[in-house]
Amino acid sequence: MAGIGDTLPAPMGPDKKGTIFLLAFWIPPTTAQFAIDSTNAAEGDIVILRTRNTPPNVARFMWYRGEKTISKNFILYVTHLRRYRTGSAYSGREGANLKGILIIKNVTLKDTGIYTVVAVLRNSKIEAAFGQLSVYRPVSVPTLLASITTATEKKDAVVMTCKTNASSTNWLFNAESLRLRKRMKLSEDHRTLTIDPVRRQDAGNYQCKVSNPISSIESALVKLDVKYC
Repeated sequence: MAGIGDTLPAPMGPDKKGTIFLLAFWIPPTTAQFAIDSTNAAEGDIVILRTRNTPPNVARFMWYRGEKTISKNFILYVTHLRRYRTGSAYSGREGANLKGILIIKNVTLKDTGIYTVVAVLRNSKIEAAFGQLSVYRPVSVPTLLASITTATEKKDAVVMTCKTNASSTNWLFNAESLRLRKRMKLSEDHRTLTIDPVRRQDAGNYQCKVSNPISSIESALVKLDVKYC
């Protein structure tokens, strides 16, 4: 595969006439197999969007942000003659090659969305593919709070709350996945754990573990002591 430098030739400015001409004669793709691999990335990464089941003999790849192949969404195109044109949606961070690859450097949350590529074949046929890029910030360390940390067996209830904005929350007990008992209840968003009433087997170390598609991290330990007669 070509290096990043090879996929970023010097921009030569938008080719509005060529773009309008191609869009005017765009036809729906005849195959559902040609696609862009959907990708998750961390903010600041270099992302490579790849096509799969790419048709042979491509003369030109045209890349767009969004599902509509309109001029304001046009990022760039590259031809088999290594000609290169940029459009209104080009930010200076994108590059492409004739292997069906779009590179975006230093991705931001605003780069999240659908991307479209139009493959213009040498026999003048046209096929289009779509894919999703999702950009995330790494999750921050969550804060675990407990209503009480010393409880009396069969008398007290304990409520633990995981303070986080992450999309997924899981619970650990003594460094292993918590197995919920009948006396335990999770809130709908899984950020609050209620134990009512507390039993001696509930004594130990609790943590919440939060994650998104590109990262995960655990809270500090909260130790629960249970008094019993």
